[in-house]
Amino acid sequence: MLRPKTLFATHYHELTELSLTKERVKNFNVAVKEWNGEIIFLRKIVEGGANRSYGIQVARLAGLPEKVIDRAKEILSNLEKGELDASGLPKIATTKGPAAASRPSPQLNLFYRPDPMISELKNIRIDQVTPLEALNILAELKRKADKEEEQD
Repeated sequence: MLRPKTLFATHYHELTELSLTKERVKNFNVAVKEWNGEIIFLRKIVEGGANRSYGIQVARLAGLPEKVIDRAKEILSNLEKGELDASGLPKIATTKGPAAASRPSPQLNLFYRPDPMISELKNIRIDQVTPLEALNILAELKRKADKEEEQD
């Protein structure tokens, strides 16, 4: 039986609750200092779950357009207010202005694209692969990934 040693996730605060019920689960996060409305990652890992999400601040640091940052703040505000639809799922934020009328609903996930390499990875029987075969498989997957990146 395989037992993962580490699970790294961002923005899944529900996962932090697992440490309350599962003996082997421990939470750690990157220490953050907030100063003058900005965040500073302290490059220090501390025990416990993060007290809030820093996704919008990270997006700003990554250089996303201010229009995207403002939209994310609007959605976050509605989520924090607990604005849910009839089925209990978070509503997409309503936008004031002409963009609201032209936006399709429900919003499509623009980032999802099925990855053919996932099936290849799922079919690998890692407990039956020699170290040399594993290295060859990894090299082939890297070659395919590089080729795919060149095409994009």
